[in-house]
Amino acid sequence: MIRETLSAFGGIGMFLVGMLLLTSGLKGLAGGQTRALLVRFTRTPLSGAITGALTTAVVQSSSVTTVAAVGFVASGMLTFSQALGIIFGANIGTTITGWLVATLGFKLDLGELALPLILAGALLQLSGRARLVLLGQAVTGFSLLFVGIDYLKDGLAAFSGVLTPSDFPPDTIIGRLELVAIGIAITLVTQSSSAGVATALAALGAGAINFPQAAALVIGMNVGTTFTALLATVGGGTMARRTGLAHVLFNLMTGLIAFFLLGPFTAVAAPWIAEGSGQIALVGFHSFFNGAGVALMLPVTRQFARLVEWLVPERGSPLTRGLDPAVLGVPNIAAELAVATLARLNTAVCDHLCRSLGADLPPDARLPARAEIEAALIELRDYLDRIRLPADRPDLAATVAECFHALDHLLRLLYRCDQRRRISALGDTPRLRRLRGLIVSAAARQARSPDDPATEEMLDRLRRLLHDQRKHPRDRIVEDAVFGRISDEIALARLDALRWLHRVAYHLWRIRLHQNAIATPRTEAVPQEKETRVDVALD
Repeated sequence: MIRETLSAFGGIGMFLVGMLLLTSGLKGLAGGQTRALLVRFTRTPLSGAITGALTTAVVQSSSVTTVAAVGFVASGMLTFSQALGIIFGANIGTTITGWLVATLGFKLDLGELALPLILAGALLQLSGRARLVLLGQAVTGFSLLFVGIDYLKDGLAAFSGVLTPSDFPPDTIIGRLELVAIGIAITLVTQSSSAGVATALAALGAGAINFPQAAALVIGMNVGTTFTALLATVGGGTMARRTGLAHVLFNLMTGLIAFFLLGPFTAVAAPWIAEGSGQIALVGFHSFFNGAGVALMLPVTRQFARLVEWLVPERGSPLTRGLDPAVLGVPNIAAELAVATLARLNTAVCDHLCRSLGADLPPDARLPARAEIEAALIELRDYLDRIRLPADRPDLAATVAECFHALDHLLRLLYRCDQRRRISALGDTPRLRRLRGLIVSAAARQARSPDDPATEEMLDRLRRLLHDQRKHPRDRIVEDAVFGRISDEIALARLDALRWLHRVAYHLWRIRLHQNAIATPRTEAVPQEKETRVDVALD
């Protein structure tokens, strides 16, 4: 009996390893296409539910789909109610694994046939080519699922007649609640509802439990996945916490529906499914109650979203609310959130510059306090530091590097807004006032640029113009000071003002340059402006 017990545990272990490899391989093969499809086809909660179900079925991971949904909302690509549709659909997508296990693993006995596929998958992983390695992981994982099921079946078969349904809680209300609790515990231990469902299917096939008991276990496993979702939100941002709470509330509601549907389904539907096959009926029940939960929630998704938003209010600065720590482990999503935050900070700093120069802002503009802007810039810098960049994604490394460069210039530009003495000197002469007006127009355009390449070209021209202004008018200012037409103090203030104008134009240009490099990666390096030591020393 010890050998059979070890076989059952080993089968569960192989199944879990298989799921990990399968998910990792499929996720890598899907790449950015998964996220592109989610955004493209998610227009309403219904389309989001369908897309989320299909995506989860393909990549075999609801967490991948859920994290992507968090990133979409945090970056402003989707509303929270649209993302909820994706999360609801992911619950249906996870039931596909149960169908694979019940139809292929238990009906066709593919364990021995899968052994050569494990070798094939291992050879593919040894090829060294990225796509083949991922394909090898998926093939190996898929094969290990069925080898694990074979061991699980063989181990539990030995308990036939020894372990019977009477050894488990009876088919009563209290008994079913106890079985639900056991199902939750199994999911907490294995951290995989799919492995729990496979175990329930094997126990049902061995006669250790009957259909109502197996169904109650599956309900508990479905609810148990919410604890994993809650753990994933610890330390996360607002969107991660809202998503985790929405997942918990939805699964609890779905579990409640399933609990009340269990009796009628057992009596009416189960005997007619696949000629009374208990295993097919079990996965059918799993899909049925998840589908019923989605069908009931879709009409009230927006109201549900408002409830969750009320329960989990926004916190922190609006400038950096999109920087969700929960997605730091997914570098492409984290980088996109950083880029979106950088754009908001660019607008805030440019608006602050315009206000510092005495210009009016657009009616809908919200100008945060200077301290809030600086704190947000530092928070973005820290977030960029924490993104885990994989060695095989130089494009992401380039994006993060461009963000750092743009962020550096934003910090410098914010510092220059504090130089009140230089700013006040800009009103001394008609020329300085005209140049100040050019800076205001440039900053306003940079804050809400409708045409990035054209804006970069305009800022470059302005930067060159102001660089020339530092050379030619300087001699006249010095001459006026020499002949006593203006005091030395005023002359120095005007020279400082000219330098300030050039440096501000330079920062605006560099910020746009790096932002454009993020949007459209360049084949050549971002050009660097040559500066003299005198310029830097006097700055």
